[in-house]
Amino acid sequence: MRPVDPGGAAARPVRIGVLGAAEIARRRMLPAFAAEPGVEVAAIASRKPERAAALTGRFGGEPVEGYAALLERDDVDAVYVPLPAALHAEWVERALLAGKHVLAEKPLTVDAARTRALLALARARHLVLRENVMFDHHSQHAAVRRLLDEGAVGRPRAFHAAFTIPELPPDDIRFSAGLGGGALLDVGLYPVRAALHVLGPGLRVAGAVLDRPPGHEVETSGAVLLRGPDGVTAQLTFGIGFGYRSSYEISGTTGRLCVDRAFTPPADHRPVLTLERAGGTERITLDADDQVANTVRKFARAVREGEGPAGPDRRATLRQALLLDAIRRAGRGEAAGQSGPGGGPARAGDGAAARPGDRVPARSGARDVPVLESVSRGRADHDLAVEGETSATGRGWKQ
Repeated sequence: MRPVDPGGAAARPVRIGVLGAAEIARRRMLPAFAAEPGVEVAAIASRKPERAAALTGRFGGEPVEGYAALLERDDVDAVYVPLPAALHAEWVERALLAGKHVLAEKPLTVDAARTRALLALARARHLVLRENVMFDHHSQHAAVRRLLDEGAVGRPRAFHAAFTIPELPPDDIRFSAGLGGGALLDVGLYPVRAALHVLGPGLRVAGAVLDRPPGHEVETSGAVLLRGPDGVTAQLTFGIGFGYRSSYEISGTTGRLCVDRAFTPPADHRPVLTLERAGGTERITLDADDQVANTVRKFARAVREGEGPAGPDRRATLRQALLLDAIRRAGRGEAAGQSGPGGGPARAGDGAAARPGDRVPARSGARDVPVLESVSRGRADHDLAVEGETSATGRGWKQ
């Protein structure tokens, strides 16, 4: 991975350019960029110059009219992409081709084929490409990992996660099919990612419901049942238009561990993990942590110092994309056991549950996508994982 400053001046801040004036950029990421000593806001682009000027007045940098003009600037090392999901693939690709490192809002793209292609492009050009799944970087999840590693609940047998948010305005972009909206990619991604972290690779979709109410272009809620190769199950719920809920729990052979405020805790929130066992209930209070600041700091460090070609972020991003694609197919009724086109046997992508080695037809004419295998064949597989040819070894957060 090519560091941003191979000459040794590691203290130089990473110069960030921001494509767009989205709410998450204004409310979360720009304040975090401005506060991080290892980052400098170099430029902010908008289709409306007055918006860019207003933001640079608050956070620094130069206002730029149009996204393409920002990518041409020599004073930008990396770009942050908070555009609507359907625009991510185009602008992430253009940024990588311009030689910029990229932090893109989740989802990285709207399908696994595009995600795979962009990860491969970043790898080939020795650039950092990360998906902005911020809860990954909160220390409470490391505490959960330690407890599970210590056998706090015995052998994990079931995982439950939920992320639901209140109703949004009717014109919110998350209700637009053309802009890549829908509850699955916006809020369902969180419990899916958490399940992959806790249970590891090899999860398959046993069933899924995606509810699209009358008059809506996209699904607004859903429920998913996953199963692992060792018989463990994961039940996930998500939706827009619900009371706020952000939690997961792991039930094992000897206890249960519950995590509240799992996905979007405020920086000053002190997490409390609830551990229930036969001897009683223990509440473990942790230190407050800022997952937004952590995300920015880790991205900047990766840009300055470089990272391996098959780092954990890349593996997690691709596994997540493949699983989201499978959930989408299952939610459309394309389940295992259905007949394929013309009445023949179903193939992966025609509705059959995908198996390792199957090739799932990609959307929009892209090449077929080989499904991640659930069992690693050796150390070399770590380097292949980013391409999706196999999964890395390990379980839970041990990536």
